[in-house]
Amino acid sequence: MTTPEHLPGSSAGDLPPAVSSDDWRLFRGDGERVEVPFPAAPPWRRFDERRSSTVAKDSDPRPYLIGPNEADIVNAALHLRRPLLVTGQPGTGKSSLAHAVAHELALGRVLQWPVNSRSTLQDALYQYDAVGRLREATLRRDADGTEPDIGQYIRLGPLGNALVPRERPRVLLIDELDKGDVDLPNDLLTVFEEGEFAIPELTRLPENHAPVHVQTDDPDDPAPVTRGRLCCREFPVVVITSNGERDFPPAFLRRCVRLDLPEPDERRLREIVAAHLGPEALTDVDDLLGEFLGRRAAGELATDQLLNAVYLRNGGADLDAGSLLQAVLHQLGGAV
Repeated sequence: MTTPEHLPGSSAGDLPPAVSSDDWRLFRGDGERVEVPFPAAPPWRRFDERRSSTVAKDSDPRPYLIGPNEADIVNAALHLRRPLLVTGQPGTGKSSLAHAVAHELALGRVLQWPVNSRSTLQDALYQYDAVGRLREATLRRDADGTEPDIGQYIRLGPLGNALVPRERPRVLLIDELDKGDVDLPNDLLTVFEEGEFAIPELTRLPENHAPVHVQTDDPDDPAPVTRGRLCCREFPVVVITSNGERDFPPAFLRRCVRLDLPEPDERRLREIVAAHLGPEALTDVDDLLGEFLGRRAAGELATDQLLNAVYLRNGGADLDAGSLLQAVLHQLGGAV
């Protein structure tokens, strides 16, 4: 159906050069110290390319394939300015969808909020360094009696950054919301409905106080906040992923457009392999594809595991050995 989650862009020819099975072994486990050159990393593990796209303030182009029905649901969320709640098995491309939308619509780098059991709405909106401001105020009073600018000590979180008023919306990925506190979805409702939030530390300032410029994800572009409230101009493109570990309350679901990504079939898997590793990767993939589909039918596997197997096979790995194939195509559910 789609490409694996978090995979950066690739192009034809991204397969490693074919080598013998013996040359493939960098580590031999015999205690002999040999300085060998490292092969190029798979395209989805090239971190220098990710950093380059971050510096360019753009979402890195990631090969992404999606069916027309699923694309229409994405478009519905875009037109309605509603969050898109994406569910599906691991590796079906839930998180990658946010990057694909940002890339195709030229909406810049994706803002990311990875949710865990300690995540709070406050952290996603902004953080206030009260201790740092107090320390600076003490130093300044001793020096020249001035007060530090409070905006220097307020930094917007991913959701706060997404709500900064702009001509074109930002893309916000709220990843694995179902791992958060049970009340977190309801905490988001007001922000989703109003498109704004208050910063209490700034609402207490005098009404005639000048706008306070707070820190954003771009150090060179602080955001002005008037009377302690920040309100978006265009509602951000919000992509929320869930692994189905917990049900969400009806009030939250009513405000989302829901998309369930199915597991890719054999035809789509071949398209994914070609998109990430080049058409030549399909030359000797039938047995691995059949093994992958058989194992996936018996349990949970992610699409990137197939890509790993194809990449290793072309690099000289003997996947017919059994134990290596099992290590690469292991079931994701159950005990390890």
